Amino acid sequence: MISTAIRLARVGSRSELAAAVLMGLGYPCVMLAALLPNLWFFAVAAAVTYVADRYLHQRGSYLINRLEKVRAGVAIRFLARQLLLILLLTRLHLTGVALTYVAVAGFLVFYGLSATQGALVTLIRKRRTMPVVTHNVDLSAVRIPDGPKRFLLAQSVAKMLHLDLPMEAGVFAAAATGTFVLGYAGVAVSIGLGLLYVLLLAPSLSRRRIVPPAADVLEAVDGWLHAYRPATVLYFSGSKESAYQVNMWLETMEQVDRPLIILRERGIAAQLAPTSVPVICVPGGTHLMNLDLSTVRVALYAANVGKNIHMLRVPTMKHVFIGHGDSDKIASVNPYSKVYDEVWTAGRAGRDRYALADVGVRDDDIVEVGRPQLAPIEPWTGAPKNPVPTVLYAPTWEGWDDNPGNTSLLLAGENIVKRLLAAEPPVRVIYKPHPFTGIRDKHAKTVHERITAMIEAANAARAAEPRWTEAASEARSVLTGARAELADAEAKLARIATSGRSPGDEAEQSRMSLTDQARLDEAKRLRAQWNDAYWHSFGWWEHQVVTGPEPRLYDCFNETDAMVSDISSVVSDFIASGKPYAVTDSAALGEDEFRRQNTAVRAAVILSNGAQELDRLLAAVADPGADRLKDRRTELKRYLLGPEEPTSIEQFNTAVRALAAKSEARNVGVAKRLEEPEEATGLDDSAPEKDPERDAHDSPVGG
Repeated sequence: MISTAIRLARVGSRSELAAAVLMGLGYPCVMLAALLPNLWFFAVAAAVTYVADRYLHQRGSYLINRLEKVRAGVAIRFLARQLLLILLLTRLHLTGVALTYVAVAGFLVFYGLSATQGALVTLIRKRRTMPVVTHNVDLSAVRIPDGPKRFLLAQSVAKMLHLDLPMEAGVFAAAATGTFVLGYAGVAVSIGLGLLYVLLLAPSLSRRRIVPPAADVLEAVDGWLHAYRPATVLYFSGSKESAYQVNMWLETMEQVDRPLIILRERGIAAQLAPTSVPVICVPGGTHLMNLDLSTVRVALYAANVGKNIHMLRVPTMKHVFIGHGDSDKIASVNPYSKVYDEVWTAGRAGRDRYALADVGVRDDDIVEVGRPQLAPIEPWTGAPKNPVPTVLYAPTWEGWDDNPGNTSLLLAGENIVKRLLAAEPPVRVIYKPHPFTGIRDKHAKTVHERITAMIEAANAARAAEPRWTEAASEARSVLTGARAELADAEAKLARIATSGRSPGDEAEQSRMSLTDQARLDEAKRLRAQWNDAYWHSFGWWEHQVVTGPEPRLYDCFNETDAMVSDISSVVSDFIASGKPYAVTDSAALGEDEFRRQNTAVRAAVILSNGAQELDRLLAAVADPGADRLKDRRTELKRYLLGPEEPTSIEQFNTAVRALAAKSEARNVGVAKRLEEPEEATGLDDSAPEKDPERDAHDSPVGG
């Protein structure tokens, strides 16, 4: 029931639900207290609305956004509370006294200041917005001034409105005590603070504080591009939730010749992981089309999206679809892929997949390059890593349609987790859902919450069992040390994240964005330290729910001995480890048909939605002699991911160089043809000119 209420209220936790309930009940209570009238009932109810509202804002609750949509935004809520205070004064028979007039005038003046402050904030943000956001790009050619202090713009609406507190408190105190000067003082303080806020913002609109014109910034970017001469571009567009799709390619891009990353959304730029590769975020299509990308020879695309057309239109570079995973999903053979010059797949399986789909992608245009991102995945040793095996459940999301084969979460997820939690001999469960889980289907989010609750309950039950309490006692010192190391790594990472970055707005961050390679290397070392400490900060018997970007999926692979998943790139990537795995036939195609349709499951244990077949997977983990699919996994790994030698990054770079050479040859050929004399084109200037009147007469549609 509570989970249903959380979903309906559009909040993210029990505490947010409690705050939403208190805020929802608080306003009727404030009105009732004003009508009675009851001073202290009014004070308590008004304080509850203040605190609950502020808490929901600090948590970034989605409910706040929904209230704005139904015209119950924060400004309306503050106005309602102020009107109810005037109602309270009226019910206390203070209508004709100076206090009420001062209070009404004070609220009106305050709202005038609020409107002025809102207009200033809007103008400042507009005039501080550059046409591009950059990282690792030298923009010293243009002067980018400091912006206003961050605290002036952060949550500016709520911050300004909360300045009415002295006025509300003063007027209330005056009504309660009869000392009207308290009310006058409160009004003066609120208006004074509001005026001070406006005065602090005003200088930021001066000419010396605004960013240069778009033309000047773009000219500086072009100057940098001319000097840097990028050769290979990774192009990406998408929602902020899809940032993982570009982040997975960052380390690969760091190893190619003169790389550049071009993003289209500011939200993606904010979510980008630390990298030494230059990054240019260009939201405007016109601005992108006018960038000097004449030296780029290869453009790589990690997703099929509409904004790709803004780069695909450039003929001087070759365009390649590299995707963000290799799987048997229909998205892996999208007909859109034929717009690219080449499609790069991990292994032979990707080539065969396009041939079977017959969507217009020619076999000659497919290049097998391996999967460079899989280098961090550790190979299986053949034995469990800990005293009890660890099984990862990593379902994919529900997709854009209602195909039951999209995800196991809806029909099989709870069955899978129940059986894993009840397994004998016992196993540890790591549950890592897809980042998109629940964004389209609310039921998927509900199932996710139930699975999370099941795992939490299982952990609580283990904490009370003697065999696990004994293990916890023995590991106490190790756990304590790991948690201390984890906290230390987190603190150092936080310092590194802020020490090399301007705390200001996007313009200042672009100005200060040059990467310190030593700091970046230290951050990578600390992240590895953090990851190791994270896993050691829990007992090897404790189940885990892993959400968010850290720890990464591949880190979860290295911590587990087997995996249960769905048809997605997760399965293909996990095969690189050589460990046993299971895939759920959620659409109930039957094992033979399911294997026929999906290459990646040919070495998997196939699960029905009831998950009864999990025992076969657990047996293979516990006893290598019972693992009948080991040799098949080895063969499938080569088919899906390509050979181990040369390495994937070597294959990838070879493909980049080969395509760059084709691009250069094409550009040279076009230039040569344009330089040829007109007679070489087959056009004869001596030919008689056409007579328009005769042509019109001879034409079957003429006259």
